Amino acid sequence: MSKYAPRGFSGKLVTIYPVDDAACEKILVELGELLEGEPSPYILTDLRWGRGPLYVRYGAFANRRYFSADGQLVSAIEDDTGALVPDSRDPIFRVPHWVRLPEFLAPHLAARNAVTLADVPYTIERVVHFSNGGGIYVGRCTRTGEQVVLKEGRPHSGLDGRGHDATTRIEHEYDMLRRLAGIPGIPKVRDLFWLGEHRFLAMEYVDAVPLNKAIVQQYPLIDPAAGPREYKDYTDWALDIYHQIETTIDAVHERGVVYGDLHLFNIMVRDDQTIALLDYEVSASVDDPTPPGLGNQGFTAPPGTTGFDVDRYALSCLRLALFIPMTSLIWLHRGKAQHFAEAIRTHFPVPEAYVQKALQLIAPEPAPLLAIEPDERHWPELRNALVRAILASATPGRDDRLFPGDIEQFVLGGLGLAYGAAGVLYALSASGAGRFPQYEDWFVRQVRNVPSSTLPGLYDGLHGAAFVLDHLGYEQEALDAVDRCLTGDWESLGPDLASGLAGVGLNLMHFAARTGDPTLRTAALRAAELTVDRIGSDVGEPAPGDEPPISGGGNPPAGLLRGKAGSALLLIRVYDETGDIGYLDQAAVALRQDLLRCVVRDNGVLEVNEGWRTMPYLDSGSVGIGLVLDEYLARRHDSQFAEASSRISRAAQAEFYVLPGLFSGRAGILLYLASQSPSPAADPLVSKQVSGLALPAVPYGGGIAFPGTALLRLSMDLATGTAGVLLALGAALHDRPVTLPLITTAARPATTPRVPAPAGAGL
Repeated sequence: MSKYAPRGFSGKLVTIYPVDDAACEKILVELGELLEGEPSPYILTDLRWGRGPLYVRYGAFANRRYFSADGQLVSAIEDDTGALVPDSRDPIFRVPHWVRLPEFLAPHLAARNAVTLADVPYTIERVVHFSNGGGIYVGRCTRTGEQVVLKEGRPHSGLDGRGHDATTRIEHEYDMLRRLAGIPGIPKVRDLFWLGEHRFLAMEYVDAVPLNKAIVQQYPLIDPAAGPREYKDYTDWALDIYHQIETTIDAVHERGVVYGDLHLFNIMVRDDQTIALLDYEVSASVDDPTPPGLGNQGFTAPPGTTGFDVDRYALSCLRLALFIPMTSLIWLHRGKAQHFAEAIRTHFPVPEAYVQKALQLIAPEPAPLLAIEPDERHWPELRNALVRAILASATPGRDDRLFPGDIEQFVLGGLGLAYGAAGVLYALSASGAGRFPQYEDWFVRQVRNVPSSTLPGLYDGLHGAAFVLDHLGYEQEALDAVDRCLTGDWESLGPDLASGLAGVGLNLMHFAARTGDPTLRTAALRAAELTVDRIGSDVGEPAPGDEPPISGGGNPPAGLLRGKAGSALLLIRVYDETGDIGYLDQAAVALRQDLLRCVVRDNGVLEVNEGWRTMPYLDSGSVGIGLVLDEYLARRHDSQFAEASSRISRAAQAEFYVLPGLFSGRAGILLYLASQSPSPAADPLVSKQVSGLALPAVPYGGGIAFPGTALLRLSMDLATGTAGVLLALGAALHDRPVTLPLITTAARPATTPRVPAPAGAGL
């Protein structure tokens, strides 16, 4: 029930599955009498029975999943026709259209619906943010017409380190805002009221963007075209922003208050470049010895820090984060502050005193800086450092996973290429690090006993495990795994590469070539046919004046792993196998569908458009599309694709990428560049990205490891962590080709034959 636990079903303790409506009513009546009045968090997905902790919803009792239209794996139930539909866990009580609400629940639904805004002087216009503690809304005061922010606190929910719930923190924030009234940068407080059982705070609306977004909008390290003028302008802006924040915090301290929650998301920047500070839930009097119950990892002071030093430490982190927004890593290794300071000195014209003041509180003692040399002569030493970290993390005594990685491994299982043992063992072998029988034995044993619910996909399921078994020489075990995949309902999969038909088809083609088995070849071609059907022939050009299509957020995703580029890759490979030009034509259609969800930025870089940001990365960004565009262009010229490929290549030339990982970080950029270059180790663009991996590197287990998603913890998996970095470094520095399974190839010679495009190809 913590603040950022999933909202939909947070607070549930026991789930009972009645056999019919009569049994459901009996349970609710009898238990309701015993539990009436007992306090509990409100289960947002469910309908409350009476005034106790009993809730009811219509939903699945078996673990069934399917892929939605936007490529997401979602929980499923059967509708009245037997078709799988989403088992919605949105924080709203819903009755499926084919179900009639039982009469005994009708009074309770009426009681729920009776709670409205009619008796409070505010309207809600839009949602800003949800957490398990409640929502943040933009609304309007009906008495004055003033635009306001309404913060919601749910009782018994959103617990912090002190054990306070969201309601307690809302009331505390109201008191703090009154205490700090009049300080520039502090929003004005308006009201505190109840709506049903939820506590609401009304405060001044600040028309601004969070500092993290303001940084991205002008950050020169992500702009390959930025020059000295842009770096100077950014430095002047960042120093001014810092000075404003420090001035506001000093004024807060003068009132005897510790702010306690300074970080990039709580600092707002208006259009006139003035700042405001939000969120006073954990602010406290300076004489309160208890540390804040919530905090951001990248700004939270070490244990034992008290009083104003809590904010002073956060201000020191802010000095670094304004220029290198990766301070979450300091929590993993304090010495990274020294590394960030050196990077700031290298790129930005900041006064030395500014940097030194940051280091005084965070890391006053000099620390050795990790370096990653883009030199083939140092490759064995570098590889061994990563391998030591990976091996030090192994837990062969566990059955759920072998190497720590992204939390997706606990959803998808610990075997797959992306997040599981398959990806790590492949990276170790492909990069020349050697074989590890103990861990291979674990892997083989787990694949033999894989649960029937395991997904079949290439990067998130059993096909990926089969590929790696074959790569490691376990041919029969690999074929057995493929057979298990083919006995399931694989033809109903979506067209994507990570989980669906594109990945399945590529793997079946691989095994058909390895074994000569015509059954596998037939299945691969069937996967290609189904992929063509699901892509369709419509490029989907928007009408004049329409908003450009975006990727994700309920829209079809673009990119290599979930978008149409992965489908195009399968069709290109089937064209190679069959010579049927129709597959190449359809690959062009798929690529054009993804390119529609891309945008050319002001600096000429082409990236995937997600509406609120653009993405360059391997999995859901433009360089993944670029890999497939180049595969297509090696077979047929297309002027649109050639221009797009050129613009995508610029997306791989930035100085800075926040995450190090293969799928959504610098390692994927490096792998893309290495696949483009006939001599990666001598390529200066490749060398720059190799060296840049030192910035997020962390010492671990006598070697070097890398953090995963959000830089919150170390990861060893292929998608987000150390194994993916190892693979990318191998692609750049190893003396033999290192590629991503069934996706990337060694750099293609410039003399590769090309098929001329017929008029209107792909349209």
